[in-house]
Amino acid sequence: MVGLKPSDVPPTTAVKFLGAGTAACFADLLTFPLDTAKVRLQIQGENQAAQAARGVQYRGVVGTILTMVRTEGLRSPYNGLVAGLHRQMSFASIRIGLYDSVKQIYTPKGADHSSIATRILAGCTTGAMAVTCAQPTDVVKIRFQASVALGPGSDRKYSGTMDAYRTIAREEGLRGLWKGTFPNITRNAIVNCAEMVTYDIIKEKLLDYRLLTDNFPCHFVSAFGAGFCATVVASPVDVVKTRYMNSPPGQYRSPLHCMLKMVVHEGPTAFYKGFTPSFLRLGSWNVTMFVTYEQMQRALMKVQMLRESPF
Repeated sequence: MVGLKPSDVPPTTAVKFLGAGTAACFADLLTFPLDTAKVRLQIQGENQAAQAARGVQYRGVVGTILTMVRTEGLRSPYNGLVAGLHRQMSFASIRIGLYDSVKQIYTPKGADHSSIATRILAGCTTGAMAVTCAQPTDVVKIRFQASVALGPGSDRKYSGTMDAYRTIAREEGLRGLWKGTFPNITRNAIVNCAEMVTYDIIKEKLLDYRLLTDNFPCHFVSAFGAGFCATVVASPVDVVKTRYMNSPPGQYRSPLHCMLKMVVHEGPTAFYKGFTPSFLRLGSWNVTMFVTYEQMQRALMKVQMLRESPF
């Protein structure tokens, strides 16, 4: 067996909540440059005049990261990391850590297994709850990732993460910090369902049919499948969300207006801009997060049981 053995006692809600946030932060630390590359590719073509003035064109995941490092410095792929960690501690803790508890609430009493509809409903619920709480952190993260930090084309407005929260609230009001909440709820309801439900079902079937035991290979396969499904179904909403949240006041009247302008000016393929980094990021993020999450739960339960043990 690879990793810690499953605990005889099911993990508590508090253990899942803490474990999910910590695991998500660890996954973000490893995959953040891919997320930044995805954001740059998604907004490419949105403001062609400014982009031409900077003379920067992004091509592919590796090309985008290398261009950023060359023109903005080694730290540029990690622009917005602090806000990203703020986001995961609030966002992932809710959408992942509370998923099982909400699923149990929706599952009829006496049922052996939760239905797919119940799992989807639980995923939508925790995803919407998480976005409502963590939206300001997502807005700040995307603003940092999208902005050019150095050079003649620099458009960096904020001196730091806390300054970004204050400046957005002062210049755009509290509504500015919750800008794009609806497309983000839509996007994260889809992502959460794709990730959590797919992971849940693949893992359950692997264990039911005794194809794998409840350890690292099972968690890896389940997480990889979850990442792929999430990328395919969520990419269009993710592109609209990124552009709308990064836009200056007045550029788009609504997320729908943003979507229509994309179709008219760039065609339907614009909805899948940044698909490769999205998949690389979501696939690697899911594998890292779920594998770490499973181990975190077991480690935290072991610590809790040792503390409660009289000997």
